[in-house]
Amino acid sequence: MSQVEVQIMGQSYILGCPPGAEERFHTAVRKVDEAMCKIRDAGKIKARDRIAVLAALNLAFELSDFSAAPSEPNTSSHNLHNLLHRLDNALGQDGHLL
Repeated sequence: MSQVEVQIMGQSYILGCPPGAEERFHTAVRKVDEAMCKIRDAGKIKARDRIAVLAALNLAFELSDFSAAPSEPNTSSHNLHNLLHRLDNALGQDGHLL
C-alpha cells in the first residue's frame, strides 16, 4: 500500500492507497472534498468534524439510492434534497448536529 498526500477542505492528510487503485482513490478524495466544501460554504456549520459527518451521511445516502433504485435517475437527487432539508431543520439556528 502506498502513502499518498491529499488535501481535503484545505487540510493535508497522508492516506494509504491500495496498489492499482490510485484513480479511484483520487476520485473518492475529490468527492469527499467537494461534499465537505459544499456543506462548509453553505455557512451553517463550522466544525470540521460535523461537516465530515454530514458529508459522509450525504455520500452514503446517495450511494444507497444508486444501489436501491438504478432505474429511477431523479430519485437520488430528490432524496438527497429531502435529507438536506431534514438535516437543516434538525440543526436549527445554532448549526449544532448534536
